[in-house]
Amino acid sequence: MNLEDIQTVRSILSKPQKIVIIPHKNPDGDAIGSCLGLQSFLLEKGHEATVITPNDYPKFLKWMPSSGSILNYERENTEAKRSLEEATVVFTLDFNDLSRTGQLDKVLQEKSADFIMIDHHQQPSDYATVTYSDVSMSSTCEMVYNFMEFLGALDTITKDIATNLYTGIMTDTGSFKYRSTSSRTHRVVADLIDRGADNMKIHQQVFDTNSPSRLHLLGVALSNMVILPEYRTAYITLTQQELDENDFKKGDTEGFVNYGLTLEGIIFAMIFIENREEGIIKISFRSIGDFSVNEFARKHFNGGGHDNAAGGRSELSMKETIEKLNKILKTYKSQLNP
Repeated sequence: MNLEDIQTVRSILSKPQKIVIIPHKNPDGDAIGSCLGLQSFLLEKGHEATVITPNDYPKFLKWMPSSGSILNYERENTEAKRSLEEATVVFTLDFNDLSRTGQLDKVLQEKSADFIMIDHHQQPSDYATVTYSDVSMSSTCEMVYNFMEFLGALDTITKDIATNLYTGIMTDTGSFKYRSTSSRTHRVVADLIDRGADNMKIHQQVFDTNSPSRLHLLGVALSNMVILPEYRTAYITLTQQELDENDFKKGDTEGFVNYGLTLEGIIFAMIFIENREEGIIKISFRSIGDFSVNEFARKHFNGGGHDNAAGGRSELSMKETIEKLNKILKTYKSQLNP
C-alpha cells in the first residue's frame, strides 16, 4: 500500500463503521482466515464487522476462531442482506473481481459504500476505493498482516487473529512449499507463532482429520489419474456419480490436484470435477517452474489465478472437456517438454 492509500484507510476507519467482509465463492483457508483475522482486528478497533460468505466452506475450516459468527449468504440470506444494506464499508478479500462472489455479484455492484480490496491475484478490477493488490504475496492472510502493520496495529494481534492468519498462509502456500513463500513470509509466520498460533495444532486440524468417505474418494481420484509423459502432465477426473457414491462434502477434494505433481518428471497437474447442479466441470491447475497455469486457465478455461496455481471451468461434458484438453496440450508440447 502506498502512503495515500494508508491515509485513506485511516480516514475511513477513523470513526466507527458498519463493515461487511466478503471472500470469494467457495472460500478456502486463505479466504476464511483473512476474513476472520480482519474481522477480529476491526472489532477490537470499535467497528461493527460481519463476515458474509457467498456460500458454504469446507468442514475442515469450521474449527477456526470466530467461524461461528460467519453468515452464509445462501443459508442466512435475510440476516446477510440486512448487514449488507446497513454497511458503510465493504472489504473484499482474496479475489479481484466481483464476479467471483457468485450471486452476491449484483448486490455488491449496486452497493453504495467505501470498498477496500485486499488480494494477491493477477489483473485486479477497478471497483474499490482502496485497492491493496500484490501478486508477489504468498496469501491474502500475509497481506492482512501487512495491512495491520501499515496501520501501526501489530500489537493488537491476539491469539485468535494469529491462528486465523497462520491457517490461511499455511494452506495457500501448500505448507510453505510454493514459490510465493518468501523469507518475509517465514518472518510473518514466526511472529504469528510468537503471538499464539499453535502451528502443530493448526496442521492437525486442517490436514489430519479425514472421513472414510474422503479417503475412498481419494482412492477413486488416484485410480482415475491419467499420466501424459510426453507433456510432463497428469490429470484426474471425478464425475458427479463418483462424488455421490462416496458421500462427497464440500472441501473433500482439497489437495487432490497436487498428487500429480508428486510424480517424477511431472510439472503440470489438473483435476476435473463435475458439478451437475451448476452444469459445469470445475478445474484446478497446478504447475512447477515457469509454466504459467494462470495464462493457461485464462486462455482456455474461463479462469485464472497465480502462475503456479489457478482455477477454471468448462461448460462442456467431461468427455468433451478432456478431448479439448488433449487438443490444447499439443500446442504446448514445446513449453512443457522442451
